[in-house]
Amino acid sequence: MKSALFVDFDNVYSGLRRLDQETADQFARNPTVWMNWLIKSLEMPEPVSPGAKRRVLVRRCYLNPQAYQRFRPSFNLAGFEIIDCPALTSEGKTSTDINMVLDIVDLLQHETRYDEFIVFSADADFTPVLRKLRRWDRRTTVLAIGFPSAAYRASADLLIDQDEFVRNALIFEESPVLPPTEALPSGPSASECKQLALQLIQQAVQEATTPVSLARIASLLLNRIEGLDASSWAGLGSFRALIDSLRLDPLVVCWESGGTIRDPQRHALPAPPNHRPANGKQTKLVDTAIETIRSEVTKASQPVSCGRLATMLISLDGNLATDWAGKGTFRRFVESLDVKPIEFNWNGSGGVAYDPSRPPDRINQASQTGAAEWTDKNLYNIAKQIHEVTDVPLLTPEKYRNLITLISKDVGKTPFHLMETGKRVRDSCKETGLPVSRADVTHVLRGLSMRGHSFDDGPNDETTLAKKLADNVRSLCLREQFVLDEQTDQAIHDWVSSQ
Repeated sequence: MKSALFVDFDNVYSGLRRLDQETADQFARNPTVWMNWLIKSLEMPEPVSPGAKRRVLVRRCYLNPQAYQRFRPSFNLAGFEIIDCPALTSEGKTSTDINMVLDIVDLLQHETRYDEFIVFSADADFTPVLRKLRRWDRRTTVLAIGFPSAAYRASADLLIDQDEFVRNALIFEESPVLPPTEALPSGPSASECKQLALQLIQQAVQEATTPVSLARIASLLLNRIEGLDASSWAGLGSFRALIDSLRLDPLVVCWESGGTIRDPQRHALPAPPNHRPANGKQTKLVDTAIETIRSEVTKASQPVSCGRLATMLISLDGNLATDWAGKGTFRRFVESLDVKPIEFNWNGSGGVAYDPSRPPDRINQASQTGAAEWTDKNLYNIAKQIHEVTDVPLLTPEKYRNLITLISKDVGKTPFHLMETGKRVRDSCKETGLPVSRADVTHVLRGLSMRGHSFDDGPNDETTLAKKLADNVRSLCLREQFVLDEQTDQAIHDWVSSQ
């Protein structure tokens, strides 16, 4: 697939900086790293030919040299053309938008047919351009940091999940490997998970007399690392992504024929892969997976977590853990299955599978909480409408109050970091008996940060945080042209900010 990439540097960098300065600097100083992720790991918008690979033939970065000249060398080394867009007004307005639009239209009519246009910007002004590209039968991929408008999201063929981009594309320096321990800590962060995984893999290979199968490694990690699940792999997306993120030298990983890890000084080369057709086995695997998912969801009284389903499927066939039957991730694998009437909701942490024919008070697709949890049905109806338009988490007022309280307590004790704070607050919510998914916690934290709140500077009292969260909800409603009458405005207050 021939692709062209257009990066609105000021927009992306400033958006990331509102969330975390270290993350923003990682984006600005290491474009080669996230470019490799974009080329090798990011899915391609449908339709795509089997075996197709992304070739980014054009790389353009639009940058204000007056503010960000120091980042120019990094993008030069990553093969970018840098388009200088200095401020033209006293307010700092640059010509980035018009330059990007002109260049996109120019390439649209170029003799080389570009199949995919990748835009890194949250600016909704690009919505007409995305629609024009769609009319010309070109695919569009967008990275938008913050809260892109509904029209902008709908106009893109593929919207890069910003949390996935931060977790997987922006790679930070690793901490030293921890020495072996008797007991493994519960609920590890991604960094801790990788350290523990490295220890376990090194130990398993050292004790083995032959190459160790990746299926065995996957099972070992799932059994020994508490809190690790097979649907998200500690936020890295897939088992392969976890393995690829580890510094395994001198161990050698082979992904063919089920996959193995070996020590080249002690283990012989694995036998060459058997290329006999495996259609029968593949068909049986798919049928077994479909039957298992349907059975588990049917007998469950509540939505079934995808982490649980993934672990169950791996226990039936360990080879699934390596690449999910060629699909790469659990999500792509299950979405390729015909499991009707079962459906999946990926809004929560790790996702859930559910039967939509169940009564609505038992299953709520948006937040896994039913209308039965709401004492005020009118408030629920308004909140549900706002959620559907803006993606604001559909949590009960009690959960919002508890969430704000726990955020206030956490940032009062520990310096704010979007991912780590989100994890701790998620765990605290679970301990209080009012669980909130990691994705919903992150949404709230990001909303406060994008609203201009600085957790480092404060104030971080519950009243201030609740008021700013309500203001963020109002601004999202206005952006989507949702009418804010007196009743709706009061409902927002009662929903997310009544402390």
